[in-house]
Amino acid sequence: MAEKDLSGRNVILGLQHTFVMFGATVLVPILTGLDVGVTLFAAGIGTLLFHIVTGFKVPVFLGSSFAFIPGIIAVGASEGIPYALGGIVLAGLLYVVVAIIFKFVSYDNLHKILPPHVTGPMIILIGMILAPVAVQNANGTNAKAIADMIGTNGCWAVALFTFAVGVFVKIAFPKFGWKFASNLPVLIALIAGYILSIIIGIVDFKTVGEAAWIGIPKFSLPKFSASAISIMVPIAIVTMVEHFGDILAIGNVVGKDFIKDPGIHRTLIGDGLATSFAALIGGPANTTYSENTGAVALTGAYNPIIMRIAAIFAILLSLVPKFTALIGTIPAPVIGGISILLFGMISSIGIKNMVDAKVNLSNPKVLIITATMLVLGLGGATFKLGPINLSGLGLSAIFGVVLNLILRPKDATGSEG
Repeated sequence: MAEKDLSGRNVILGLQHTFVMFGATVLVPILTGLDVGVTLFAAGIGTLLFHIVTGFKVPVFLGSSFAFIPGIIAVGASEGIPYALGGIVLAGLLYVVVAIIFKFVSYDNLHKILPPHVTGPMIILIGMILAPVAVQNANGTNAKAIADMIGTNGCWAVALFTFAVGVFVKIAFPKFGWKFASNLPVLIALIAGYILSIIIGIVDFKTVGEAAWIGIPKFSLPKFSASAISIMVPIAIVTMVEHFGDILAIGNVVGKDFIKDPGIHRTLIGDGLATSFAALIGGPANTTYSENTGAVALTGAYNPIIMRIAAIFAILLSLVPKFTALIGTIPAPVIGGISILLFGMISSIGIKNMVDAKVNLSNPKVLIITATMLVLGLGGATFKLGPINLSGLGLSAIFGVVLNLILRPKDATGSEG
């Protein structure tokens, strides 16, 4: 890293990014029984690996994939967590196989398969599907102990305070000449919300006192079985569609076409190798993060070095259980408050993508495609064929692609084909 890349500004922005990614990254091991330290370590190494494969061009942080949670729980209950990890190893390798195929698909044909009237709704859905998570955190649904202490209204008060601080920092600070500080709305809002939470007594420091200062993550090896592989590998179909949407979304935020340079085949390989590596050491699948896109859009911090600094912080955090426990004490309403901004920003990017492409929703073919995608994505539709279980974003994306190929609107503006 160049000296200018390791400036104090970038280090602070990297720390902020670590905080943004932390909550979602550790939620997967909490829900599935995997080790939090291993998860953070895998996310950090996986992010650095992704940046190497993609030529250090894409401002992406890789975190735990929520799409694999049902599979991990199902396989874990029937055969054990190590067999679920074995399936994830092969799921990551499927990314590499698909990436090689994409290498030989022309740029123009790729955009014909995934035009703005398909990718736009896909990006919108990424944010909207995450919206309930933000609301559940904000109203205390995911934190019963806190809700019992201060009630739902109290949880919302903390969440809205955190939200308001984030908005104030982003909007008002530039007027005061505090341009750099205005790029830290997430970090400042989290700190402000955390201080308020301490004042009103909803932060429990018990886990911090019990945690050690230094500790090695509990690495473990995967095991393999045909049944576990048949459950875990098909999930990669969904996450690869999500990957495309996330890479497209971050490209729209930054104003660059990462599908073309460094190429979707490189980003897929980076994501796949990171996923396989994570499972090989006992961690959940990695994925390009929607939260990453929201944070970049909100902060305006586009330099990829920031994500690599965040990755290093994640690795360091994995080795300090006491600090990891401290971050884990951030109350759910605080996370919910800032998530309202982050997740909403993702959907707004999808709308902007369609507006910039001048998508013509008066065209009935385009209208049918976008309408179908939105309803299937948000309506809870599911489709099961053998071991393949599609729902939400994955099902919506597949229907969008298929309908686009059948109806064939001529271009992104929705002209008749």
